[in-house]
Amino acid sequence: MSHIAGIRQTQKLRTRQALLDAALGLLEHQSLSSLGLREVTRAVGVTPTAFYRHFEDIPALGVALVEQTLGSLHGMIGAMLAETGDSEVRLDRGVELIRRHVREQPAHFRFIAREQHGGVGPVREAIAAQLRLFAEEVAAALAGEPESHGWNEEDLLMLGGLYVDHMVITASAMLDAGPDGDAQVARVARRRLRLVTLGRLHWLDGADAG
Repeated sequence: MSHIAGIRQTQKLRTRQALLDAALGLLEHQSLSSLGLREVTRAVGVTPTAFYRHFEDIPALGVALVEQTLGSLHGMIGAMLAETGDSEVRLDRGVELIRRHVREQPAHFRFIAREQHGGVGPVREAIAAQLRLFAEEVAAALAGEPESHGWNEEDLLMLGGLYVDHMVITASAMLDAGPDGDAQVARVARRRLRLVTLGRLHWLDGADAG
């Protein structure tokens, strides 16, 4: 790649990120379904034509925001799940991971919380797809633990989804509580997840009895 081509690519990436950042700022006060393309381009100082060089439309921009917010978590959660040792310690680390990211990126998580059940179909589907992927990753990690002996794939996926659902609820509660109240939210989240873990140990008891 020539020097000039490299500069152009860098500028293109900067403009794309500027559009994402501007949209995120505007979405602090409105839903994605009400966001106008010209609002975003005006905030960045580019023409609508420039917008189309990066995104097909506003829903496509929303999908990119979903990938930016949730996609970056996969590697960190994967590394945490790969750790050996006490499962409760990993749950504690998972809660702290969510707490840290909510503090660092509140606008991103507020966007996810609002649009998870919002009116823009492609964005709803993108969020659901990311959460399903998280559930599958958690289920795959749980499958390798001694406590999962005898569990079938469907039940493991159900358990993975339960952990992920709790994390989503926790993130939303932390947004509402703010930095001054998120410690209490984290404490409750840990207790709830420990309750799920205890239930996991006895899940097969009824099946054995039957």
